[in-house]
Amino acid sequence: MLEEKTRVWTIRSLMKFAIDHLQRRGIDEARLNVELLLSHALQCQRIELYTNFDKPLAAEELKAFRSLYERRLNREPVQYIVGGASFMGMQFKVDSRVLIPRPETETLVEQAMLVSQKAGPGQPCSIIEIGTGSGNIIISLAKFVKGAKLWTIDVSEEALALARENAEDHGVSDRIVFERMDAFEPVDQLLLRRFDLLVSNPPYVSAGEWEELQQEVRRFEPRVAVSDWKDGFEFYRRLVELAPYLLRDQGTMIVEVGYGQAETVARMMTDAHYEEVGIVPDLQHIPRVVMGKTRSIARNPGFVN
Repeated sequence: MLEEKTRVWTIRSLMKFAIDHLQRRGIDEARLNVELLLSHALQCQRIELYTNFDKPLAAEELKAFRSLYERRLNREPVQYIVGGASFMGMQFKVDSRVLIPRPETETLVEQAMLVSQKAGPGQPCSIIEIGTGSGNIIISLAKFVKGAKLWTIDVSEEALALARENAEDHGVSDRIVFERMDAFEPVDQLLLRRFDLLVSNPPYVSAGEWEELQQEVRRFEPRVAVSDWKDGFEFYRRLVELAPYLLRDQGTMIVEVGYGQAETVARMMTDAHYEEVGIVPDLQHIPRVVMGKTRSIARNPGFVN
């Protein structure tokens, strides 16, 4: 590709070639992919590609773009290639240590913001997130929920390291407590306090669905953040069990769910005597978030084991 020594490539001609090529290869959002890769290679804003459409590209610029483009042809996610992803109007560093933030997860954050606003005056909302990833959820809540007290846990120290970087970049690192912890093991440290809100976007792809995923997910995103390697509901069972011990009386749990999972997760919560259980669709009208209120349960040593 792009080996014609005598051809002069402009931004316009290169974009047209690359977009058509990606479309023929069956890669979705070809135009956006090319915009992101080319603006990254040229170290410019995407809009500048269109205001400089007829600009000839130097050999070094072509070389930089070709290197990125070949990675995309190998199905590496564009967000990993450029090192960032947009979420809630902010940019987050991402790489193979963490799941790439998805637009549908903004529905989870929006619902958490609405619940947080109902906290009494002068009483800051305390929030616990299970599954930190890049930090996109907890950092967004730190930015948009004034005065909130925030904790987040993840089993991966590598993910937590990147999340701390993102928190630093967004100026909220002093407001979030990051802890390495496995939610399936004893959670004694969390039991030292009660929270108003628990949020989570857990791994919800089942073992049977793994091979149906896009190559970008199967080959590059961390498996532990994508699938529970069981039936897709393992984390929800644990969260439904855990939340009454972590939340204050009438505290709220909000979780993101996969396609077709909402009714089952809602039924889990209802069977566990959660109140005001509800399902919220994302912007594609897919049931995406399940939420409910729980009664606080007295802690006992047997539970955390």
